[in-house]
Amino acid sequence: MSPKSLNVRVTTMDAELEFAIQSTTTGKQLFDQVVKTIGLREVWFFGLQYTDSKGDSTWIKLYKKVMNQDVKKENPLQFRFRAKFYPEDVAEELIQDITLRLFYLQVKNAILTDEIYCPPETSVLLASYAVQARHGDHNKTTHTAGFLANDRLLPQRVIDQHKMSKDEWEQSIMTWWQEHRSMLREDAMMEYLKIAQDLEMYGVNYFEIRNKKGTDLWLGVDALGLNIYEQDDRLTPKIGFPWSEIRNISFSEKKFIIKPIDKKAPDFMFFAPRVRINKRILALCMGNHELYMRRRKPDTIDVQQMKAQAREEKNAKQQEREKLQLALAARERAEKKQQEYEDRLKQMQEEMERSQRDLLEAQEMIRRLEEQLKQLQAAKDELELRQKELQSMLNRLEEAKNMEAVEKAKLEEEIMAKQQEVQRIQDEVNAKDEETKRLQDEVEEARRKQAEAAAALLAASTTPQHHHVAEDENENEEELTNGDAGGDVSRDLDTDEHIKDPIEDRRTLAERNERLHDQLKALKQDLAQSRDETKETANDKIHRENVRQGRDKYKTLREIRKGNTKRRVDQFENM
Repeated sequence: MSPKSLNVRVTTMDAELEFAIQSTTTGKQLFDQVVKTIGLREVWFFGLQYTDSKGDSTWIKLYKKVMNQDVKKENPLQFRFRAKFYPEDVAEELIQDITLRLFYLQVKNAILTDEIYCPPETSVLLASYAVQARHGDHNKTTHTAGFLANDRLLPQRVIDQHKMSKDEWEQSIMTWWQEHRSMLREDAMMEYLKIAQDLEMYGVNYFEIRNKKGTDLWLGVDALGLNIYEQDDRLTPKIGFPWSEIRNISFSEKKFIIKPIDKKAPDFMFFAPRVRINKRILALCMGNHELYMRRRKPDTIDVQQMKAQAREEKNAKQQEREKLQLALAARERAEKKQQEYEDRLKQMQEEMERSQRDLLEAQEMIRRLEEQLKQLQAAKDELELRQKELQSMLNRLEEAKNMEAVEKAKLEEEIMAKQQEVQRIQDEVNAKDEETKRLQDEVEEARRKQAEAAAALLAASTTPQHHHVAEDENENEEELTNGDAGGDVSRDLDTDEHIKDPIEDRRTLAERNERLHDQLKALKQDLAQSRDETKETANDKIHRENVRQGRDKYKTLREIRKGNTKRRVDQFENM
């Protein structure tokens, strides 16, 4: 008897997939089915998420049977395929187009729902890249007013904060959309992510925690390390620890302990509301730390092959882009001449009609010519006959030198009459010959005009040519399953205290790119005129104050990682 079959629905950011699995199917087997179906190879970033019996979002365990996990029992079982870990730099790490697209759609959705705070001017610029990614180049003929009416492009917060109509928002986005002409859709998605990754909340998983004093705080886990936030500000971290400073993570019941590499520093300890929260924190810390270390080692053969393939595909796309640009230039030239063709078309058609009339006349001429040729041939035949008769008479005359005078005179009269008749016929033949030549010339001229008109009509009517993060599957697996049972769980992290913190040299794209800086500045000035400050949220005020003080994501991270680990742990305890 075969194992019981179960229906599963997996929702990616742009598709719904349905599978039939067995009761023995593991999380990895289901995950592998999904990535095979969508053609994804960069599997280390992603996971399958589900809603557990408590209503919380949880990541599926790859090395445990699906049915032994706390998945909400429904038919079909519901899973979401999402990015679980984020790259440090999208431009350096994302290889496949499918990976890029999934990240783009997930980040865009997080920005639109305000899960990631995005200031208004950046929201509009990102919206213009989103339109380029979806619709391609702006075309003033087809992309008219109202074209973007059904596209969800801006966070509702941004719309509410400005006294602008839908048409005015659309016009603003369209204006910036036109700046991205000739940009491939994948490049537009990449530009979107390069700007979005500089947003403070991008790629951060937040967890409610308390320190030993009982102060409510947030723990942020991301690709670069761990950060501590005050309860009312998730934009500006107050203390930070890069992954390279952490050698061990563990929890016991609700208490979570982080041991720094610096053995002179005390343990960094906090408390989570529930044991299962600590399990999730542990799993995210392990995965992010592994990827952090992996980035600082040579690429595996698989990754090297993927990158080589991606380079080949990129070169092919570049060539395709050049062809496209040539085609666009050709299309523009063709469009410039299109009006000329349309103006001339009517004229060509009229000439064609005249040519058709001329053709009928020419056909009549040809008929007359054929008749004339028949008559000419008959006249020539008659001439030949008379010439033969004349020659016969001359011969007889020569033979009859001695004939009598009367007979001779009669013969001479006959010869003279015959000569006159022959001359008359000769004149008729010559006249018919001249008429025939004239008709032939007229027919040839008519044919030439008809060919020219047909060629012109044809020219006027032809269209111009235009790629897993390791899980704890071997030790204490049951301790990491869902549920709130206690127990001590400890994991050593393979690290290197000599790793340079990547934050030291990191700058935002706007700081590095003058054009982007100017674009955001211009947008901010434009939006300021319609801004309703009474609609500002707490995050807006925090962001404005951070900008006023010259802070950005990476400057803040550099600041909060200053000093030795002990000082930062003490600072945390005193919050």
